[in-house]
Amino acid sequence: MDSQIISFKDLGLDEKTLVAVARKGFEIPSPIQVLAIPRLLNGNANVIARARTGTGKTAAFGLPLVQSLREGSEHVRALVLEPTRELAVQTCEELQAFTEGKFPRTCVVYGGASIGQQLRELKRGSEIVVGTPGRVMDLINRGALDIHQIDYFILDEGDEMLDMGFIEDIESIFEEANPKSRILLFSATMPAPILKIASSFMGNYEIVEEEDVVDEPLLIEQRYWLVRESDKIEALVRLIDSTDDFYGLVFTQTKMDADNVCKQLDERGYEAAVLHGDIMQSQREKVLARFRRKKTRVLVATDVAARGIDIAGLSNVVNYSMPQDAWTYVHRIGRTGRAGAVGKAVTFVRPEESRRKLASLQAAIKKRTKNELQEEAIPSVEEVLEKKRGRLFEQLKADIGLAAAEDGSRSLVAVGTQFSVMASELCKDNDAESVLAAVMSVLYGKSLDKSHYGEIKVQKTETKRKSARKGARDGASDEDQLRLYVQLGRRDGYGPREIADYFSDLLNIPERVVDRIDIAQNFTLVSLPVASAKRALEMAKGDSDIPHMHIDAKDVARGRKDDFDVRHGRRTRAEKKDSHAERRPLSRSRARANVHTPTERNSHAGLYKRKSSAERF
Repeated sequence: MDSQIISFKDLGLDEKTLVAVARKGFEIPSPIQVLAIPRLLNGNANVIARARTGTGKTAAFGLPLVQSLREGSEHVRALVLEPTRELAVQTCEELQAFTEGKFPRTCVVYGGASIGQQLRELKRGSEIVVGTPGRVMDLINRGALDIHQIDYFILDEGDEMLDMGFIEDIESIFEEANPKSRILLFSATMPAPILKIASSFMGNYEIVEEEDVVDEPLLIEQRYWLVRESDKIEALVRLIDSTDDFYGLVFTQTKMDADNVCKQLDERGYEAAVLHGDIMQSQREKVLARFRRKKTRVLVATDVAARGIDIAGLSNVVNYSMPQDAWTYVHRIGRTGRAGAVGKAVTFVRPEESRRKLASLQAAIKKRTKNELQEEAIPSVEEVLEKKRGRLFEQLKADIGLAAAEDGSRSLVAVGTQFSVMASELCKDNDAESVLAAVMSVLYGKSLDKSHYGEIKVQKTETKRKSARKGARDGASDEDQLRLYVQLGRRDGYGPREIADYFSDLLNIPERVVDRIDIAQNFTLVSLPVASAKRALEMAKGDSDIPHMHIDAKDVARGRKDDFDVRHGRRTRAEKKDSHAERRPLSRSRARANVHTPTERNSHAGLYKRKSSAERF
């Protein structure tokens, strides 16, 4: 069946349901809707539907469910299990939006909220109950929820529930449910526990999946920006300001990163909010409510905290941290570009990641989405300002009613007398155009101030980087080197490999030329090609995000003999002695004698500390 030429009416939905579909703005059914809706409206077969988040699953089971349960009942007719509170609430809201008339009545039950209110909802009567496994079990045990007579049992996001440890609750709920009920199971993957549930409780069942059909998430514009870690916040600001009506999710790897990104956005005047595991449930609900109403247009979240978030109309998904695998990537970007709307996913890739992880991730993404993750240049400051100027000007014209009529004339909205008097006063003895320009400068000058944006070091494309690395291999290998003291050490989470990665990323040089790395607790001595070392020193002077560096004084003092060894990358006996001395435990007096003199500006080494596993999510 080709979803491109099939309408919702062709799937067997009646007029009332089609009205709800039109009100929601749905135009063309997604592949899983094409496959599932006719099966659920006709026949009695149990169904396992393999479908990813963002492919229209809720409508796939919700529309047939609402259409089939239009008569009131004294008992619950359908139970929908969801893995998270947020997804349960959203599914309930979707089902209510599909309902034309009084029935079916839908209520939602979940932990972390007043059980008293939920008990009252159930007592008033509901044909459809949507809930999380823990609260559903609690209500069953209290005798407040009876599922012995349900006609439909829907298990949504089955694999997510298994990952979150709900398998025992799910099995207990199945045992309480009407054995003759029709079971619908939606899951993105088919792990063994899912198939075990199917064999234990579903009897005969059909499997439908849209794995080989291009669906909505696959049509998302997918791009990556090559950007250093220290430039990511600047890149994010440019993305927000260059996008018309930016409304998006920004994914970070850890909760500390999420807090930091949200704080920096807030300091720069952007309406942003954060979600991660440390956010209280009450605050979480407030954050999501504001985001849904577009009072907040940027939501920064970790993967775990974002589970179950399903918000319509997102223009962008930003992978601030590169996803660990293609499944995580697809799960993230599936939240934009839905129901035929245009969406864009942008992934920030550090230069060192482009060599190691990007190629394998691109291949996996292409296999899963049948589309390519392509590189895109970060917009320049002038390009961003040009976009902002255009939007402001168009909005200004709309606000004052300045538009071309059919006859080619232009008209302005009528203004109050008080403003006419003020305008007359401003233009008295002044050119009207100059006055208007001055007024616009006062109103919009700050928004279009170039100083709002910082510099981003332009990274080489991967093609150019490969060419540069080949040139370095083919060229001379005995370039003079300079030894630097760098205020990064073991306490900052750095080893030799991380130091090589850091300078390779910072300077766009091969890792192999980052030589003779000796790491102490608080600092590192490293040898770099002279030109690269000088460039690193200049960058450290001008960028507070780069740790302090200076030429190692011992290296300078060794004289002509050691200079020959330095030029050829050899370690001198003096250096070897120094290196061994650094590794030996120092007495307090020796430690004081060997401490490097602190510089005038503070070290920013802490910015580069490796995150512990406890900090993640």
